[in-house]
Amino acid sequence: MNKADLIAKLAPKLNINQDEARVVLNSVLEVITEALVEEKNVRLVDFGTFSVKQRPERMGRNPKTGEKLKIEAKEIVTFKQGKALGEQFIVKPKQK
Repeated sequence: MNKADLIAKLAPKLNINQDEARVVLNSVLEVITEALVEEKNVRLVDFGTFSVKQRPERMGRNPKTGEKLKIEAKEIVTFKQGKALGEQFIVKPKQK
């Protein structure tokens, strides 16, 4: 599912047109992005938590040449699913 698909699903749920849904979705994504840039976690109860983590400097290898190289430290965004979201993916045994 891509952004256009999300907009198409969101619009009827909110009883708005797709242009309005695009504005809503873009605004939500902008607020999440701003919070992450300020290094704050974004916790959506039962859905999950977006957070910024530091990935340390490490040694890697150029796949074409095999040459060793240093990969710089950087910040990455991670997502940890919430309990309710995770429960949606638990495989329940089939009843006989």
